[in-house]
Amino acid sequence: NLNDYYHTCFDNILELILKNTKFIHNIRNINLFIDSASDYAYSSNSSKYKLIRNRISQIINLQQNIKKILISDNSFPLYRSLLLSKDFNCSNTLNIIIFYKFNFKFLNNNIFEQLNVLESIHIFYCSFDNNFNQQINNLTKPFKLKSLLIDEKSQIGSLELLLQKSGDYLEKFGFGPSLNQQLIELITKYCKNINFLYFSANKSQVTCQIFNLIENIKQNLNYISIYVWYDYFGIGNRPSSMILQNLGQILPSKLEYLCLCLYCIKANDFEVFLKNSQDTFIKKLLIYNNEGQDILPPIKNYIMKKKRVKYLAISDSYCESTIFGSYNTKELISLKGEVNEFKLYNIEVQSYSDLVIDLLNYIKEIN
Repeated sequence: NLNDYYHTCFDNILELILKNTKFIHNIRNINLFIDSASDYAYSSNSSKYKLIRNRISQIINLQQNIKKILISDNSFPLYRSLLLSKDFNCSNTLNIIIFYKFNFKFLNNNIFEQLNVLESIHIFYCSFDNNFNQQINNLTKPFKLKSLLIDEKSQIGSLELLLQKSGDYLEKFGFGPSLNQQLIELITKYCKNINFLYFSANKSQVTCQIFNLIENIKQNLNYISIYVWYDYFGIGNRPSSMILQNLGQILPSKLEYLCLCLYCIKANDFEVFLKNSQDTFIKKLLIYNNEGQDILPPIKNYIMKKKRVKYLAISDSYCESTIFGSYNTKELISLKGEVNEFKLYNIEVQSYSDLVIDLLNYIKEIN
């Protein structure tokens, strides 16, 4: 059985590490990924699962100089003793906690109270409830939330209290298409220091509030990622068109990164965006044009000839077959003549995948 073989090897590796504890006694960053499939594989042999789980806990608890921890639902029980016990030095060394797909109903606020040198908290796609609301309310220490990415309709009450307490610390914020207007207004009200904004849009009324948010935070804004995958409203009210017609004039004078992943880009809308953003220099500009019109001519006129970017990636995606829904993608970097022309203006064309910010890699690089 392949699963048994894999977990036997894993068990042997853990045993070897525990026999040579000096090798791992001074680890500063632990990245521990335990997926649900692993739990399922162990369900038929709980004794083996408990043995390996115990050994992982031992390895974690041996650490005396941990600076950063990434916690998910599956990994939290392994870290619990390290975070709660006064026998470990974690309370005086841990600077960064990252929560990824974690349910805060399992968390006790005593953990945050005991961490004396905690500098930043990062929350990605986690679930909030009234328990979390109470935890935040009872905290006597600052809750230094630096990153918040959400993709579900969280309780507004919990998030409002969180933003009231931590809004001044928040630097990176992102949300999915389920986000409602009320939460965007809360972000606009409490969070003035956001430098990284990521969102998916499919509701025109929410998109209007997003423009207000960008206008409110643009003095610090340096990274923007906007995703629109489908046209939910018909020809007269497309989110992509609305974004392109209203975004350019509210951008700051300089951006490190702008990623526009849009559905059905119209060339005239894109030209409006380029005209309105002529005073903005963008170091890295990424365009993912899904089922849209040709935007290369206005790119050359308003971006290339005016040297408004340093790095550029354009990916065009279109459906080849409506029956099977197969898509074909063509990138600017594959057109050697075009790449050389941009190079004459000191603009480096790269592939979309190389230039786009990958969330998991970004999380791992937080420091």
